Amino acid sequence: MKVLVASAWPYIQTVPHLGNLIGSILSADVFARYARLKYGRENVVFVSGSDEHGTPIEIEAIKRKVHPKTLTDLAHEYDSELFIKTWNISFDNYTRTESEVHKAFVRDFFLGLTKYITVEEEDLPYCENDKLFLPDRFIHGTCPYCGYEDARGDQCDKCGRLLSPSLLINPRCAICGSKPVIRKTKHWFFDLRPFSDPIKKWITLSQDMPENVKGTALSWINEGLKPRSLTRDNSWGIPAPFPGAEGKTIYVWFEALLGYISATVEYFLRRGEPERWKEFWEEGKVRSYYFIGKDNIPFHAVILPAMLLASGKGYSLPSVIGATEYLMYEGQKFSKSRRIGIWIDEAPKIMDVDYWRFILIRMRPEERDMNFTWSEAVKIVNTELNDDIGNLVNRVVTMLNRYFEGKVPEPANLSELDRGLVDKLNETVDKTSNLFERAKLRGATEEILNLAREANAYLNKKAPWDKVKTDRTDASNTLFVSFNVVRSIAIMLYPFIPVKAQEIYDQINQGDLNDERWDRAKELIYGVVVGKPRPIFKKLPSDFEKGVNEILDSVRKEVEKERPTLLK
Repeated sequence: MKVLVASAWPYIQTVPHLGNLIGSILSADVFARYARLKYGRENVVFVSGSDEHGTPIEIEAIKRKVHPKTLTDLAHEYDSELFIKTWNISFDNYTRTESEVHKAFVRDFFLGLTKYITVEEEDLPYCENDKLFLPDRFIHGTCPYCGYEDARGDQCDKCGRLLSPSLLINPRCAICGSKPVIRKTKHWFFDLRPFSDPIKKWITLSQDMPENVKGTALSWINEGLKPRSLTRDNSWGIPAPFPGAEGKTIYVWFEALLGYISATVEYFLRRGEPERWKEFWEEGKVRSYYFIGKDNIPFHAVILPAMLLASGKGYSLPSVIGATEYLMYEGQKFSKSRRIGIWIDEAPKIMDVDYWRFILIRMRPEERDMNFTWSEAVKIVNTELNDDIGNLVNRVVTMLNRYFEGKVPEPANLSELDRGLVDKLNETVDKTSNLFERAKLRGATEEILNLAREANAYLNKKAPWDKVKTDRTDASNTLFVSFNVVRSIAIMLYPFIPVKAQEIYDQINQGDLNDERWDRAKELIYGVVVGKPRPIFKKLPSDFEKGVNEILDSVRKEVEKERPTLLK
């Protein structure tokens, strides 16, 4: 079986914050690493890219008085280096919507959908001051559904409803703030109505789709699907390929969704295997996982399936859409202007990236909005990573060196207590895998931590430091079982904290985790000679939480000097 892993393409007009990271790219990376262990590296492709087109980038470029491509060239280079080199995100292909492969694919794809495309004239807001139509984020106003006063022309951030500029109450230009007038313009529309029943059937019958995705998609469908505008009057984007559509561009959400396919195409073109991309999109032969924020659910659970069905090419529909709720920062929304939150070029200067990776997954907002707090972050590092896992590794490696010359002993007649922990190990590997398959990443970490805690309790009960003097066989069985728990935990931790997991594997002399397979976590081995004990994790200082604001101020001053001027 082939596995496609897709992360939502981040808007590239600025540096992402930690909430952006956990909502898509980090979650996707954790899953991709698991999938490679489970299904084999050659059977997994992980793609994403910089979303460079559309109104958010165009507005930002106007404000900064530069061409949009000047901004996105710089942002793509800066952010992709952060993702890949700093955060250790294991993309097979991190590309961009300015890629020639992507632009050509999008044009060809939409030319194949003419059966479902109509041309209509509509009345749209126009700013007489800035001399442009106001689609999407070029216009703000009051949401007609929830009353939020700063809703955008494409979506309300508060209630999540998809909008159109004509629905906004008291609309205003996002650039100059003036009230727009209404003018007629011609646009191309993609008709979603023919796909209402097949999408409803697909989403309803899915056994693995999260409930928040099902609920949002079905609500949208039950309200009645209708044609949605496929083109915009923007100058920045992919030129619409339809006859008579000169001066129009493709709406960013329609083209960005197709980036998952074009990025796969591009990846295999670079490998000199131009037809292999189809293996990862063929219906019935692939499992596909999409990691997104909850505000993107309608696009991935309705519009993307509709486009795939409309193409008639037999594309596989999403198997799981892992949509997170929002991560808050100490009870508040992340805000660049108010300096609330932490950005991905700041966090690594505060603590180890693997600590951050684990903290963010432990706080991953899978069912509801979650609140990042420094007190919880300290607890995760000091108690869960250091005490539960690091202490277990250190105890086992130390005792193997002290009592068995570093060699993992061969077992003999395991006791009921020994067999109980082996059963727990096997159960944890299976439970963790099942949680991964449903994109329940936080739950997977809980299973691993429970195994580590049980192993520590087992060591305390068996007391091999005493038994080695009176019953060496029992002591050797204890350390045999404990070693294999450590080995299993290292394999299961690899998707979350790849560098630290490899440090554990190095210490127990087990080779390269990149070459490991998931199911080998259930194998029991002996005869290995382990290395010398070294601390894997280090506790944060006891006063860390009290001094964190001072640390943040210092880090921000440092980052301010390093971050490109256009991205400040």
